[in-house]
Amino acid sequence: MTFLHPLILLASLGISLPILAHLLNRHQVQHTPWAAMQFLNRNVRVRSRQIRLRDLILLLMRCAALLLLVLALARPAWQGSIANWFPGESRAGVVIGIDASFSMAHGDKDQTRFRRALGQVAVIAKNIQPGDPVSVVLLGGENKVLARNMAFDQNRFSDLIETAKIVPAGLDLDRVPGQLKELADDMEALNKEIYFVTDIQARDWNESSTKFQSALADLGESGQVFLAPVPGIDGNLAMTELELVSGVLRKGAVGRYQATVKNYGTDPVTNVEVQCRVEGVQIDTKTIPIIAAGASETVSLFVPFHNSGPTRITAEITGDLLPTDNIRRVVAVVRDRVSVLCVDGTDGTAGRLLMAALLARSDGSTDENFQVKSIPWLSLPSEPLEEIDVVILADVPEITEQQTKQLSQYVRQGNGLVWFAGKNVKANIWNERSASNSQPLLPAKLGLPVDVSTGNGAGRPLDPSMPDHPLCLPLRSLPEDLFSETRFLTRLDSEIPSSSFPILKLAGSGDPILLEHSLGRGQVFMFTTSAETSWNNMALTPVFPMLMQQMVTYLAGREFEPSQTVGDSLSLAYEEQPDASDAVFDSPSDELITVPVREHRKQFVALLENAREAGFYEARVSVQAPGLPIAVNIDSEESNVSSLTTPELNQNLDSTNIIVAPSEAELASAIQANRTQKSSWRQFMLIGLILLIAESFFADRLQKRKQLKGPTDNSNLGGQDG
Repeated sequence: MTFLHPLILLASLGISLPILAHLLNRHQVQHTPWAAMQFLNRNVRVRSRQIRLRDLILLLMRCAALLLLVLALARPAWQGSIANWFPGESRAGVVIGIDASFSMAHGDKDQTRFRRALGQVAVIAKNIQPGDPVSVVLLGGENKVLARNMAFDQNRFSDLIETAKIVPAGLDLDRVPGQLKELADDMEALNKEIYFVTDIQARDWNESSTKFQSALADLGESGQVFLAPVPGIDGNLAMTELELVSGVLRKGAVGRYQATVKNYGTDPVTNVEVQCRVEGVQIDTKTIPIIAAGASETVSLFVPFHNSGPTRITAEITGDLLPTDNIRRVVAVVRDRVSVLCVDGTDGTAGRLLMAALLARSDGSTDENFQVKSIPWLSLPSEPLEEIDVVILADVPEITEQQTKQLSQYVRQGNGLVWFAGKNVKANIWNERSASNSQPLLPAKLGLPVDVSTGNGAGRPLDPSMPDHPLCLPLRSLPEDLFSETRFLTRLDSEIPSSSFPILKLAGSGDPILLEHSLGRGQVFMFTTSAETSWNNMALTPVFPMLMQQMVTYLAGREFEPSQTVGDSLSLAYEEQPDASDAVFDSPSDELITVPVREHRKQFVALLENAREAGFYEARVSVQAPGLPIAVNIDSEESNVSSLTTPELNQNLDSTNIIVAPSEAELASAIQANRTQKSSWRQFMLIGLILLIAESFFADRLQKRKQLKGPTDNSNLGGQDG
């Protein structure tokens, strides 16, 4: 026999109380002989023996009732073969973890993996006794606990399960054992059962860490663990990327977006239609003839910008078994016109090369609404920056403190700044002026010029391995020989803080050539080399126009343009401390979320932690202010829906004591086979209460009989005395 609350057994010492009371009532009295006593001696002896017997029976009933109640509160249970000899019920505390990641939506409408998972949950529920503790958690994204130690009621449980929904996020498998163990350890039950219902996604299980395997084994110490797999077929198409690769985000212009579709299945898929929509209106359609198994294919979608302002763009496919990952969203901030100011610190060479790169068009045409102007650096104070979208400083020797403040404010308002090094740059003055504000203007502290050529005096090429950054998209499309033609001889040494991000590096050495950092709502790019040809040949290669045009496109539409992923934090930055203390985010499901404005890294930011939905959010500085859309997409890594094979699953669970039940029948059978323990506390409680009632009834009858006989005996005694 085992007990859930063994310390309560100490209360059994309470049976000494009725025994003590009985002994105290038997205290000796002083006898005084008198004449008539001799006639009563025989009758009194008989009566005393009867009274002692009745008192002893009452004492035993009271002690037994108290002992049974204590045993009931201690929750006894019988285990093994001995349980067959005692009455009781097969009870258990149950923890149910349901995989709610979006891969569980894979399948036909009524036969998705999630629907089959809920069928397994229904089987588990049939084997739970009313009143048993139950905890339920949806696993995916943040994990959501639906019930914690809830006393089981079938109707209430069914209503609760009906509220369970899939989240547009992946499953962090490493966190699952810890979450289930926490719920199991928080539960009071002699017998605990832990259920994990999942599609055993191969992507998660094959990449599981040794820490996960250890945690899974530890989970078995908290209770018997059951794995109820609900695998499915492998076929799935997913829209994995939608990115702007060329064009200027300007009213009247056309942007070329690249949509990528991946086939995660084991069979090729033909005639995949990709639809592009702008503000919900379909504007382009492309068909991919065939996508091989495991391969990705891209199509170009051309988006005309008829109106200025934030523009919602989507690319979508249809017709497969997992709709969650069939759509990709981006936001383009379209301007009426794009204006670039080149500030030239050389003899005019850098300005001419920059203008040529920015205005270069494959068809030789000119764009009237794309304006590029070059001025000498001494003319900068007279230029109205409020009319400029992007400022490029090329080999500018120095700027004043007032100009530093002006440029910092300019970038904070959401504009872009590009800085080029060169032989005229006075690094010590730039370092002093750049750091004069609370946050430096430039992404790095400048050092001395460094020779980066190879041993034979040739220039060093760019590193072909580039980060996943919008600036790198057009460069990746270049043939390797054209890309490697860009050579660098000299660069400025730089001290890079953690807040800056290197984008382009030199091959071999890894020295940074291009850096980026945020400043308010805008961005600053910094080249550690020159814009003209004294330190490199970049301006003479295809890299330069592609890079500069993409940079202007990125900076001119930077604010709210990059898409986020479900689970990311969404931020709204301010130029200065706002009047309103709260910002507002409208979710894709029209939920209004109020977020306080806080100071972060000497900037004022409203941060919405953990975007829980996929779609377009609207960020507003106040309830009445116009909204700025933010695109939130799912993480396409979850789109690989292939499940573990039986041998792979057995290998994963080899060192654990987990019971695998693939079907509903096997799960029901496994539950019954595991229920070898019987709880008898209800029986002990019932017998104890019956004894208490019987003892009370018996004691009441004896008391009434004494009251009825007492006066009769006294009258008899009085008559004899007379």
